[in-house]
Amino acid sequence: MKQRHRARLLAGTLVAVIASTMTACGSGDSKDSGATGAATTAAAGSASNLADVCPSTIVWQTGWVPQAEHGPIYQMLAGDVKIDAGKKRVTATLLDGDVDTGVNLEVRAGGPAIGFSSVSAQMYLDKDILIGGINTDEAIENSANQPTVGIAAPAQLSPLMVFWDPEKHPDWQTIADIGKTDTKVLYFEGTTYMSYLIGSSVLKKSQVDGGFDGSPSTFVAGGGQYAQQGYATQDPYLYEHDVAQFKKPIKYQLVNDLGYKIYPDQVSVRAADVTAKADCLKKLVPVIQRAAVAYHKDSAKANALILDLGVYNIGAPQSKGLIEFGSRQSKNIGMLANAPDGTVGSFDMARVQKLIDIDVPIFAAAQKKTKPGLKADDVATKQFIDPSISID
Repeated sequence: MKQRHRARLLAGTLVAVIASTMTACGSGDSKDSGATGAATTAAAGSASNLADVCPSTIVWQTGWVPQAEHGPIYQMLAGDVKIDAGKKRVTATLLDGDVDTGVNLEVRAGGPAIGFSSVSAQMYLDKDILIGGINTDEAIENSANQPTVGIAAPAQLSPLMVFWDPEKHPDWQTIADIGKTDTKVLYFEGTTYMSYLIGSSVLKKSQVDGGFDGSPSTFVAGGGQYAQQGYATQDPYLYEHDVAQFKKPIKYQLVNDLGYKIYPDQVSVRAADVTAKADCLKKLVPVIQRAAVAYHKDSAKANALILDLGVYNIGAPQSKGLIEFGSRQSKNIGMLANAPDGTVGSFDMARVQKLIDIDVPIFAAAQKKTKPGLKADDVATKQFIDPSISID
């Protein structure tokens, strides 16, 4: 199944960016930053040493192109980065803070880089992939045939939103206000959250239009008369600064606010690897937690790399301003934050179960088979989380 719900602005004709911020790199070429790696090497047997329990290169398949939402991932890469623009991936020494863990991390772009295939499908197609960024509802949807389990959730809520032009619709404050009208709402066909909004009578089936293709063109051409799916970590900046034919503020509400509370890009492994790779995951997950804390404190290093990865030339180019906005916004909306238990990366298992209870009937109605009797611990686990690690 194509993972269209992560699509961004794919039509570059309406997006104004500064081309000089991008480093040209031919298809298939590799780029080496020339920078040095970690300052110190983890001692054998220490908490930061992954070499004795993990693969020599940990492969991480992301759900979309490099962006600020993935900041904690890129935070773990040392300065010895090698960028393969042809294969849309970057590899470097995996750091725990400033400590060399003894293994490398390879981060692969998703979305258009993998033909919009789901991350679940990629993980079962390519067993070299250890980690994947998988939304909770994707894990539920694929629980029967491509089961994955979330092992950490640095992102505590989804930036998925519905937005509108406040000049055109000054009375709208919420998505429910849109549902009281017949205004068209543009979204990606097949996305589960829309079935939830319709089933909850927040929006009417007659007003939603699944023909959205990721481009701002329909919204702009309509003079802001429509509402549209978007992401709070991207679109408020894009439409005010980078969409040349609009360039004014938008207003939005998060879908999360209406009870559809997925963990976006939850750090996941194939279900069997929860046991098979347990020794590795026990050490790796706290490293990921610490990276989330570090990125929350100072995002400059990872953001610079994300900007450099524009050489992939997929999706719409990202400006430095957009990436920095995404970092700030992820904190402002409570996305990159501690879980309710005070731990970064932890899960609220009752919340996961509630989402299962919402989604299983939706998938059943769409004739999509989920695991019988699916429970929260089938799609997420806290067993590798270090409860002492938190964002100050």
